[in-house]
Amino acid sequence: MSGWRLAQGGSLIDRSSPVAFRWGRRECTGLFGDTLASALMANGIGIVGRSFKYHRPRGLLGSGLEEPNAIVQWGEGGHSTPNLKATTIELYEGLTASAVNAFPSPERDLLAINGWFKRFIPAAFYYKTFTWPDWHWFEPLIRRAAGLGRVPADPDPDHYARAVREADCLVVGGGLAGLEAAARLAAEGRQVLLVEADPHWGGAIYGPDCAEARARANRLVAALDADPRVELLPRTTVLTLQDHGFVTMLERLTDHLPPAVRTGPRQRLWTLRPRQIVIATGAHERPLVFAGNDVPEVMLASAAAILLERHAVAPGRRLVLAANNDRAWDSALAFAAAGVEVAAILDARPEADPARMRAARDHGIVVRFGMVPWKVHGRRRVHAIAVGQLSPDGSARPTGEVLPCDAVLMSGGFSPAVHLHGQAGGALRWDGRAQAFVPEAPTTGWQITGAAAGEGLGAAEPVWHVAADPLRPSGDAFVDFQNDVTAADIALAHREAFQAVEHLKRYTTLGMASDQGKTSNVNGLAIMAGLMGTAPDAVGTTRFRPPYEPAAIGPFAGHRTGDLLKPRRHLPARKAHEALGAAFEEYGLWHRPACYPHPGESEAAAVWREAAAVRAGVGLFDASPLGKIEVKGPDAASFLDRMYVGRVSTPKPGACRYGLMLNEHGIVFDDGIVARLSDDHFLVGTTSSNAGAVYQRFEEWLQCEWPELRVACADVTQGWAVMNVAGPLSRMVLADLDGDIDLAPEAFPHLSHREGHLGGVPCRIQRVSFSGELSYEVAVPSRFAASLHDRLMTAGQRFGITPFGIEALMVLRAEKGFLHLGSETDGTTFPDDIGFGAPVRVRKDDFVGRRSCLLPEAGKSGRRQLVGLESLGGGQLPVGAHIVSAGSRPESEGWVTTSVHSPVLGRPHALAMVRDGRTRHGETVAVWHLGQKLQALVVAPCVFDPEGERMNA
Repeated sequence: MSGWRLAQGGSLIDRSSPVAFRWGRRECTGLFGDTLASALMANGIGIVGRSFKYHRPRGLLGSGLEEPNAIVQWGEGGHSTPNLKATTIELYEGLTASAVNAFPSPERDLLAINGWFKRFIPAAFYYKTFTWPDWHWFEPLIRRAAGLGRVPADPDPDHYARAVREADCLVVGGGLAGLEAAARLAAEGRQVLLVEADPHWGGAIYGPDCAEARARANRLVAALDADPRVELLPRTTVLTLQDHGFVTMLERLTDHLPPAVRTGPRQRLWTLRPRQIVIATGAHERPLVFAGNDVPEVMLASAAAILLERHAVAPGRRLVLAANNDRAWDSALAFAAAGVEVAAILDARPEADPARMRAARDHGIVVRFGMVPWKVHGRRRVHAIAVGQLSPDGSARPTGEVLPCDAVLMSGGFSPAVHLHGQAGGALRWDGRAQAFVPEAPTTGWQITGAAAGEGLGAAEPVWHVAADPLRPSGDAFVDFQNDVTAADIALAHREAFQAVEHLKRYTTLGMASDQGKTSNVNGLAIMAGLMGTAPDAVGTTRFRPPYEPAAIGPFAGHRTGDLLKPRRHLPARKAHEALGAAFEEYGLWHRPACYPHPGESEAAAVWREAAAVRAGVGLFDASPLGKIEVKGPDAASFLDRMYVGRVSTPKPGACRYGLMLNEHGIVFDDGIVARLSDDHFLVGTTSSNAGAVYQRFEEWLQCEWPELRVACADVTQGWAVMNVAGPLSRMVLADLDGDIDLAPEAFPHLSHREGHLGGVPCRIQRVSFSGELSYEVAVPSRFAASLHDRLMTAGQRFGITPFGIEALMVLRAEKGFLHLGSETDGTTFPDDIGFGAPVRVRKDDFVGRRSCLLPEAGKSGRRQLVGLESLGGGQLPVGAHIVSAGSRPESEGWVTTSVHSPVLGRPHALAMVRDGRTRHGETVAVWHLGQKLQALVVAPCVFDPEGERMNA
């Protein structure tokens, strides 16, 4: 265990405030101001995780969002969050965290055995190996082994917020460049919003001049905080920069507090479109690529120096720096100034900045130019590093020198954090001096400043020069630390012609880890370029996809969770249904009774009993969710004729007609009963989930296509409750109520509408049926729903009235072969497919969708058509099962849309959409479902009372 806390220093910690926390099963102590990463290092914990594929032990690599190794499970119970970076978690009293992808612990991981067979499982191993005999044989085991953290089983007790805000100027990044940019804009009189992912301002401050830089940052922050034109927003990460300057950013409001004291939202997702954007996101340091560069206590030089400056922790007591640029020397000098021994600096270049060389000599640091790290000695921690000598052609050979040390700091140069620039479509160019992709200037719509723009990166050696042998890269030299992509994997991709940047990414999974390649992408592209004998810009870069940093789903949902995700609509008579023991389920927007099971009765038995009761006697169904739209005006009849397949204008007042509505492409859109209340007044019935859509459709056509029509529409669905009394005895039940409507068959035939009173309450009654039985839909103002329901149940007691739910109604309508939108239809269903071709052909005048229905496609041979299926095996056919053709290469000819067990027939009955189904009645077909083949007979959709005598009783 090499990590330790220095006795002095630490600009962000309070040594008088210890903080207790738990790492796995170990009780630890840190200091107020620590991150989880710095506290782990202070406690000497070197192994903080395991790699994804080989489960190699991994320690801290970075100090912020670029960290690929220290991925942890944070919190307990519902508060637990997987796959957070330890470098971004602020320490608080009682914090609990553990490593992911490691069992039983990161120190003793059973799947570390994968590393023993590393040479046999290189890049693309899965693609090549698990194709024979069947991927599904291996899938369960692979899925259990894959993944990182665990999704908590408990509900999330936190809540989240979403908000939209305005901003004149947005500055992204609270380092010195961002602070100065905000100060300049404020001095110009602009309103400025300055955001920073860290809780603290100043950015990456380290090195010999860190005290001066820290003081300068503090002065800028104090001035900006006092300026009313500036708003400072720490703990806020800009996730996306999209077209036209649209920005999303995530603010962490209470993550730094113990769960017991959190109040308000945990996180907030902001969306905004600033007038001006300045990107000052800095740069990410790149690792060097050499054997053993993933051993714990091998760190990025800047990350180690930042942890030293902020938290006074060091990864070891005897360090070696391996670098190819001047800025890396500042890290070594910072440790030497703090009293930590720096044994040597290995610099791939022939010389370095003279001032830094003098400072190194003053601290007694041995400097080796033209040298690179050859190999780290040690598996679970660093013991020493072997030195290699760099040749002019870029190859290296071991010198035989081994430097004892317990930590290695490495630096392969710096890559600007251009992710937001790239998301917005900004171009990049290769800077050969800095060996990095930098933003192409000028940019439009936003500005980039500081290291993000490539300023002050300094010169660096080509990345492929730091590999031990660029033509035969080592399998222990890692490029993508989280996904275990090695230099050898990139060489394999090159040999197998996966050289294009997107092919390289997918073949090796380079840059596909949760850090999105912040430290690995440029190295991987540069190594590929070296193997190809070209420059990295010839290889190119992958797309910078949002979000910049992984984010929880919670803030994207905001308050739209639970009942607020999709507000439930409750029936006006819900309490009456609850009193009858209704089992409620969600059907579209509505929470409705599925059935009314008796104590100890299964749902299937309850549905069977209810359906049988309606056929034999009388049942009561709450049909309140059915859409109800009133259409009124001198041109109402003409308008509805244009909207429906059948003519709505021909029925006299008091009559009803079934209507089928199409969209402009001739596809079935909705259906329902249209009642004519008077010459210029209609009541349009729609399906339960389509009331709003049909109303909007009416308004769209009236306002945009036919504004000359004198028609007004009103959606009155919520204003009326509807109780459906169905069954042979339904007329007797209604006759027992105190009403003024003549129910005699000759006075009130099928497909009629009447208005009057029931018990002094105004009502509308339609004699229509979705069950195939004598049926009345009684509508009253919604406030009378419960009383009407209770009166109908009371009146029906002597007739054995039975409440029935949606599932029983589905059984009844399936026996009749009635259409259910969304089951027997989809986005490709023409009227002829469901047996409504004749009404289309009969109409000679125009209506919405008519022209599309007359195209050859709408009636051609081979289309799927509605049929019934009789199971020949006695079992119920599964919904979604496919009807397959005969022959050596069977293909789908359709599928089962509805399947029920009919109490009248005493056997199962199904509806299906089958290719050329109407010409195949009497044919036996094969039905395939999850590897099983069943047999069924194609029959007519209606298998009960095909003449409709019961509806017309």
